[in-house]
Amino acid sequence: MPVHAERGPVYLDYAATTPVDPCVAAEMMDCLTAEGVFGNPSSAIHAYGREARERVERARAEVAALLGAEPDRLVFTSGATEAANLALFGVLRAEAAAARHLLTTRIEHRAVRDPARRLEREGCAVTWLEPDCEGRIDPESVRRALRPETRLVSIILAHNEIGVIQDLVAIGSICRAHGALLHTDAAQAVGKLPLDLATLPVDLLSCTAHKLYGPKGVGALYVGPRARLQPMLYGGSQERGLRPGTLATHQIVGFGAAARLAREALGSEPERLSRLRDRLWSRLAALPGVLRNGPARGALPGLLNVSVEGVEGESLVAALTDVAVSTGSACSSAQREPSYVLRALGRRAALAESSLRLSVGRYTTEADVDRAALAIETAIKRLRALAPSDAAAGAAR
Repeated sequence: MPVHAERGPVYLDYAATTPVDPCVAAEMMDCLTAEGVFGNPSSAIHAYGREARERVERARAEVAALLGAEPDRLVFTSGATEAANLALFGVLRAEAAAARHLLTTRIEHRAVRDPARRLEREGCAVTWLEPDCEGRIDPESVRRALRPETRLVSIILAHNEIGVIQDLVAIGSICRAHGALLHTDAAQAVGKLPLDLATLPVDLLSCTAHKLYGPKGVGALYVGPRARLQPMLYGGSQERGLRPGTLATHQIVGFGAAARLAREALGSEPERLSRLRDRLWSRLAALPGVLRNGPARGALPGLLNVSVEGVEGESLVAALTDVAVSTGSACSSAQREPSYVLRALGRRAALAESSLRLSVGRYTTEADVDRAALAIETAIKRLRALAPSDAAAGAAR
């Protein structure tokens, strides 16, 4: 089922959010009415609560299977942002102020970047690692930055803007040898890359349902056996006391259903998305002055980030009336400033401002890609024709 009308805009913003799969929606609806599973899963004294608890635990097992984790290691949250906050604050606020050091990167999603800034203001020492020009973090730079008081390392697995995939096997092994915990923001990776937390040396992993055709407003934090967290909220014993409050059964059930569908599609969907992304890039790469941000190899399936010389970014997005795209992370889209991620990769401000994040998804077809490519090509050529001659000449070189 397409997510756009036959004559409506092509949707190329799957990295920000996806529609809820119809099968997922049906399972969620079964938990919302008096005819369905409406009980409080914490009320085990009656059949309604026990039935709801069974559905929650079944969903927990589905999400765990997608991650290669034990179900009792998952804590449900309102999304990946809350999960990342719980990981960072939960680990570091449990430590004495003089013995706190966080190691993270310049290109983290704001769900990690903003908590790290807050921890700095609270007296926690934070080291910000620099990526290379493609966004990769050298594992040896992690090794060199570790200190005796380093308690936590937080590095994104698959990047939400540029698609780079970090070598968490090497980084995690370094952290384990040092005795530091490793957290990863895996919101973009879960359901798109095969994961096995039984072997991947990660202690904390945050993810969300709405990146894999589940509902908005629910996520999870994987808490490995080495991690000890201080809760951010108090008021109940739900979720091992780490996330108290009545569980949103319908949201969690939707997350479980989405995880099951994603796991079933992992054998073929990443390759299909990569083909569509490459098809789109081959069209855009033929234009002069269109530059790819992030790696050409070893990138997240389905995600492409480009900068366009000689074109003002907001004008380009506004001109794409037939294509729904974004200029970066949805959590930063309200801020009118160049992407801090692209600036960290060395892009000058003008190029960072003229970037597009294009992401294909489950419902994208080759015809959608071709139609989007034509619309983007047409908009770039028209805007360059209207631009000052020096900018247009620079793009043509």
